[in-house]
Amino acid sequence: MSNKNVNQTEPKKLSGSFFQDNQKSITFIVGGIILLILLYLGYQRLYLAPRAEKAANQLYKAEEYAAIDSLQAKAIEGDGSFLGFKEIAEEYSNTKSANIANAYLGGLYLRQGNFQEAIKYLQKYSDTGSEILDPLVTGLIGDAYSESKDYKSAADHYKKAAQKSKNTYTTPLFLKKLGLVYEALEDFKNAEETYQSIKTAYPNSPEANLIDGLIARAQAKQQ
Repeated sequence: MSNKNVNQTEPKKLSGSFFQDNQKSITFIVGGIILLILLYLGYQRLYLAPRAEKAANQLYKAEEYAAIDSLQAKAIEGDGSFLGFKEIAEEYSNTKSANIANAYLGGLYLRQGNFQEAIKYLQKYSDTGSEILDPLVTGLIGDAYSESKDYKSAADHYKKAAQKSKNTYTTPLFLKKLGLVYEALEDFKNAEETYQSIKTAYPNSPEANLIDGLIARAQAKQQ
């Protein structure tokens, strides 16, 4: 019976002994975690928040320039008083404005025909959860690859854009582009299936208006 009592008390002794022997190191670990939390909160409030506000104040002017074709160079590079998208993206990284600036830069470079720069900045964009903007940026990467005649990469990005957010605006748009790229790759079976998915799932979309002709063309090229 005495052996039973000894066995029952041993775990308590071991547990107490472990904490006592390691109390100093455990205290240091807990203190380190608290310090890291405080540093993170301070970084968010004292550094990122003011930077985000400054970036937003700079962004609006670049957006105004981006809307005017003749001023798009200023939208990218700035005008001497206000920063352009490029400097906003670099100077205020880790802010929402920098993320949006990357999307703008990609779109502007795409319009200029500078496809590699377009891809570079569009790939820096981080998804925000937007049902429209997120798939649009992915689709723009597809456009840049398509214009560069890298149709396989274009197809990959159009497929991602179509699947990223199922809505009546971006999904049929990028499904149609995906079908056209499949045709460029001479993958007419997948092209037909992609066009058919527009007709079935998005019959009221603008892309569905002439989809029967595209389906017939893809079918004819399989014969």
